[in-house]
Parts: sequence; C-alpha cells; structure tokens
Amino acid sequence: MEGETSWVNNCFENPTRDIGEFDSFSEHSDEGNKEVNAISVDLILPDDLLERILACLPIASIFRAGCVCKRWHEIVSSRRFLWNVSHVLPQKPWYFMFTSSDEPVGYAFDPILRKWFGIDLPYIQKSNWFIASSCGLVSFMDNDSRSELYVCNPITKRCRKLQEPPGLKVSDYSALAISVNRISHGYTISIVKSKLGSGNFFQSDLSIHIYNSETRMWVTSCTEVMTGWRGGDESVICGGVLYFLIYSAGGGTTETRHGLIRYNLSNRSSHGLLIRSFIKVPCPLTCGRLMNLNEKLVMVGGIGKQDRPDIIKGIGIWVLNGKDWQEIARMPHKFFQGFGEFDEVFASSGTNNHIFIQSYGAPALLVFDINQKQWKWSQKCPVSKRFPLQLFTGFCFEPRLDMAP
Repeated sequence: MEGETSWVNNCFENPTRDIGEFDSFSEHSDEGNKEVNAISVDLILPDDLLERILACLPIASIFRAGCVCKRWHEIVSSRRFLWNVSHVLPQKPWYFMFTSSDEPVGYAFDPILRKWFGIDLPYIQKSNWFIASSCGLVSFMDNDSRSELYVCNPITKRCRKLQEPPGLKVSDYSALAISVNRISHGYTISIVKSKLGSGNFFQSDLSIHIYNSETRMWVTSCTEVMTGWRGGDESVICGGVLYFLIYSAGGGTTETRHGLIRYNLSNRSSHGLLIRSFIKVPCPLTCGRLMNLNEKLVMVGGIGKQDRPDIIKGIGIWVLNGKDWQEIARMPHKFFQGFGEFDEVFASSGTNNHIFIQSYGAPALLVFDINQKQWKWSQKCPVSKRFPLQLFTGFCFEPRLDMAP
C-alpha cells in the first residue's frame, strides 16, 4: 500500500540490528548462556500453548525468542500469535529519549527489564517534531511546515503518511493528539492550531482539525477568535474529549497564566467554546503536561513560587474530576533535587499507570507508578552530556506488536 512500510519480519530475523541491548546498564544478569539439564519445551508443549506462554513475555524478550529456533520464529511471526499478544495484559509503557538536539537519535527504556534499547524511528527527521502516542501507535508532525504527518508503530516500524492537515498553512502554535480505539484499532488525530492576530497580540485565531482513520478524511470542527488567550503545544484526547492548554496573551494575573479547554469531539458547534468549557488550573504553573491515564485526564505541572511564579519550586500531579482538580502526588524534594538544575519547563508523558518526567538539560529519567505511589529513577541512560547546551527530550508509548496504522 502506498505510503506504508513494514519490515516486522526483518525485526524478527535480526532483532539486534534495530534493537540493540546495553547489558552493562541492566540490573539483571543474562542467564541465557548457562547450560542446564532440562527437557526441551519443544518436546512437551503444543504450538497453541507455547504461543500463549511466549505472548506473556516482555516485548524485548519476544524478539529474542524469535531467534531461538525456526519453530519459535514462525510462532512469533504468525497472525495467531499477534492475536494472543493483544489479549494478554498490556505491557508497561516504554520511554523514548532523544539524546541529540539536531538528529532524532536516542534510546528507549523498558521498565520491566530495566534496560535501554537503541531503536530507530521511521521518517522522523528532528527531535523537536510534534509527537503524540496512544495504544501502541505514535503520531508525529514536522515543526517547520507542519504539513508532514505520520502514524507509526515504533516497535514493528509499520508507518503510514497521512494527507496534509487543513487549516492555517502557517500557525504560531500547534498541539497534536491521537486516540486509538482498543477494540477496532481505529484512531482519531486532532490538531489545535493557533495564530496570533496581526497587530493585536491579545487576540488569536484558533481552529481544531480532526482526522478519522476509518474515513481517512480531515474535518475542521471548530474555528474561534480568542481574546486574552492563545493556544499552545499541549493537548490530549481522553474519553472522546479533547483537552488542550491555553496560555495568557498578557494582562492577566499569575493565577491565570494557564487555562484548560475541554472540547467534545462529537460536537460540531464552535459558538462560545471558551465560555462553556474553560477550566482553571489548580495553582500557578510554570508549565503543564497533559496525559491520558486509563481514560482519566492527568496533568503534571511545575509549581511556581508565590512571589516568583516563573521560578519552579516543585512538581505536582493532578487528575481532573468534572471541573475540579484533585492532587494525587507531589514529587518528593530529594527527587526534585536529584535532577540538579531544573528549568521551569520540562518533559513529561505517561500512559496506563506510569508517568515519566525528565529535565531538558540532562538524561536522567524519573518514573512514577500511580498504583504503587512509588517514585523511582530509571536505569542510567547509556549516553552522557557532551556539551553544556545539549538538550534531551522524549515521549512514552505502549510497546505493541498487534497495532498497525
């Protein structure tokens, strides 16, 4: 199919070519080379039972299993195996960290094996592209013309280029989001575009554009002129609702530097968008990061000082209930200090029950497990900062073999 590439079979034939392990950074020793006296499972287990067992392995271990023998390779490459994989418990999300400001190179962290893997992202050309993920699929859009838009599975490398989004050809701010239906595997992509008014920076033109993978068509569902506010680059789809942060265009207080807009994607009326759907943020923020955790809207925000709201003093995590924010965690001071010099803005993303937080100025990665209420540093990323202005950023995604754009 034009615009779509797939080399999942190549991944299984030679997984070390595209997923390279850094065992020296692992907390686990490799027991695979030890000789043990055991009966081969090939002599005991039928194919269907072996498939179910292999489907429960971490994604990286499945790639290894495909190299064991011809029989196992055929099993993990089969359609029936992909069906089994899709019916086991979801994998813990991986976090891909860009380790270069100029090129889209980096490593992905697996929190199950606590290892970093070197993987290549297809088509993406720079680390500052807009990126959003959902249920194993990742969408990314170029930051220059904002006309190149792709959806891919970073594990299997299957990728599709979408038609150019409609609306403003040049926008000052854009926010990208994707939501995948876990049953049908169809997906919805939204882009919120915002352009400051010519000669009047207190006004901005805002538009919302929606793509449906089933119809393969874009629809411009909302256009509105905002006064005193502008759009930004932070948005997420949660429970059929699009949420995006807006930012004060000037003249407001420190309490209103940020705001949240709630937009029902089934709604085709744009009249009074701000009046009907504006939600205040819980406190003065230096920045906010939105994420969908089990169909709950969660925000990770930098908490500003009372007298200097542009200076970060801590990081909080909130969940939205109706129009009210409930604080569910605050980063302990020892972890906050562990980042070293922390800017007022930072990278953070999450899915399922895990939230990842990193500073732009260092490769340190902190993981928060919402269920366990536990903060934990990731295994050290196999890269060091080479020069003072080197920047790092990243995003998380579910590692899945069964999802295709």
